[in-house]
Order: sequence, then structure tokens, then C-alpha cells
Amino acid sequence: MKIIKQVPILILIAIFLISCRTSTNKEYPTNNLEKKIEDNPNSEKKRMEIKFSCGEDGISEYLDNGWNILKEESQEKICTWKSVPATKDCNMEKDKGCKITKPDKIGEEKIYLLEK
Repeated sequence: MKIIKQVPILILIAIFLISCRTSTNKEYPTNNLEKKIEDNPNSEKKRMEIKFSCGEDGISEYLDNGWNILKEESQEKICTWKSVPATKDCNMEKDKGCKITKPDKIGEEKIYLLEK
């Protein structure tokens, strides 16, 4: 009877010892990764992506602070919207269901990838 009561305690001790051993094995590779990051001189560089839309352009501030442009993209973007009646007979003041929204001004959005 005493042996049967001791079996669960032995199982718990065995589980505890096995789990400690596996956690020690998991710590070893992370130390190697940290050394690889320290050895890499490029890891100190900072990167940032900024966007300017509809005629705004503040890239000169970043260039003056030592940032370099790695990549520049531009695409069309809608700057403002306007509400217009859906039909000629539509009264937008009384019937909100006949009002549609259309693009008013289309501009350009510039996306910069910067590195310091």
C-alpha cells in the first residue's frame, strides 16, 4: 500500500527533473543568437518609412538630420471628397439617400524608406 502511494510522488519528481533539463537546452541557442547579432555591424542602422500626401513634403528635415533615402515610391491619392446629388431631381437637403460622395482633388502620395 505504501508503494502505491509513493508512485505518484516519484512520477512528479521525474517530470520535474525532465522539465529542468529541457529548459537548460533551450537557453543555449538563444545565447548563440545574441552573439550573432552583436557580431553584425549592420544591426545598428535604423530604418523608417514616412509618407507625405497631397503636396506636403518634409523630407528635407530628415535629410538634414542624417537620414539617407533607400527607396522612393509615389502613387495617386484622393486628397478631398465632395458630395453631389445622384440625379438631377435629387434634393440633398431633404433626402440624404440621394447624396453620393465623389473624389474632388486627386494628388500624389510619396513614400520614402529612410536609413540612418
